[in-house]
Amino acid sequence: MASERQIHVGPVAIGGGAPVAVQTMTKTETADLAATMDQIRRVADAGADIVRVAVPRDRDVVALKTIVRESPIPVIADIHFNHTLALKALDAGAHCVRLNPGNIGGPDKVAEVAARAKELGTPLRIGVNSGSLPAHLHDLEYENPVEALVTAAVEFVELMERLRFEDFKVSIKSTSVPNTIASNRLLSEKIPYPLHLGVTEAGTKWSGSLKSAVGLGTLLADGIGDTIRISLSTFHAEEEVKVAWEILKALKLRERGPVLIACPTCGRLQFDMDTVVSEIERRLEAYEDPIEVSVLGCAVNGIGEARHADFGITGAKDMGMIYSRGEPLKKVRTEHLVDELFAEIDRYYEAGRRVVRDEASAAEARAWLAENEDASAMTPERMAALEAAAADDGAADDALLSAIAPERLNEAVSPVAGRRFTRT
Repeated sequence: MASERQIHVGPVAIGGGAPVAVQTMTKTETADLAATMDQIRRVADAGADIVRVAVPRDRDVVALKTIVRESPIPVIADIHFNHTLALKALDAGAHCVRLNPGNIGGPDKVAEVAARAKELGTPLRIGVNSGSLPAHLHDLEYENPVEALVTAAVEFVELMERLRFEDFKVSIKSTSVPNTIASNRLLSEKIPYPLHLGVTEAGTKWSGSLKSAVGLGTLLADGIGDTIRISLSTFHAEEEVKVAWEILKALKLRERGPVLIACPTCGRLQFDMDTVVSEIERRLEAYEDPIEVSVLGCAVNGIGEARHADFGITGAKDMGMIYSRGEPLKKVRTEHLVDELFAEIDRYYEAGRRVVRDEASAAEARAWLAENEDASAMTPERMAALEAAAADDGAADDALLSAIAPERLNEAVSPVAGRRFTRT
């Protein structure tokens, strides 16, 4: 269930129906101002709403004052073990402080931090990772790790409520994807506070992205989660941001920049699609509008599979076609497909988001498509047409079945009428 409460990290609303916020964490030593600010600017450009920095030493607190002042996005101070650093981070102007009540020195230390945060109007993030559960839950962790995670989180929430501090979000993270899903589902039923999601120590850019997509995507699809962080083993924090955005875009939760659709290729491919797709993906980074661009490796299914795309290409050995929203625009030599695609996209924006179509070029493209299209392929358009005809005329059942499974003509169940018929 979605969180009822809402907090604000700087100007960014978290929870209570606000868009899911994208967060990452710098990989630099925070006290290295130049390196840290450079990375913060890169993640902000990539689409991060919030950035977190580690504050394990006093010199990091000194740097934090400048970072908060110069950062283009709100800054969270990440604190462990030392509640004094949490107090100093609050005084340095951090927009939020992350702490684990279980390792910060006891309830009295948490109370000091909560009191100062309340005085300053600064929210906190509280929570626990599977690797840092309180000692009294270690036995339970072996028996039921999900219950242990949720129990720790609920205990921390109850502590904050006893302290009369409710300006916080909660996170429970595990290296296990199933445990991450199960524990956050359970916790969302128990508390009204915003939830921060992540699969902790997920792994490399490849494996970590997949684990995060499965774990966080499942929860977000259920309506659980208000802010996310992708944890990857990379020194390039902007890569975490890009993965987060792809998850949100895939679920239609937020839009940012173009969406690239590309077929998986097969033995029908006759041109260097890998190079074409990579080049299109690279050049699309210069566009902020959430247009959809499709790349189909052949003309066997026409353009039906990407009819909804704003722009796309389908190619053959020496020639290809550029189309828009299911309608051909022009025939182009394969080596010029990418340049001509972007020429059409730019022309679209110059015309006020209106597709500019030359009918002579479009007619030439349609003729090329007809020549290259596989007339026997069961495209979505042909399937729909045959089903419509079969609904009106039972005799069309033969045509539909013949197209789908000719070997079943002797005896089959009509996929349209649901009746059994026999051929003799």
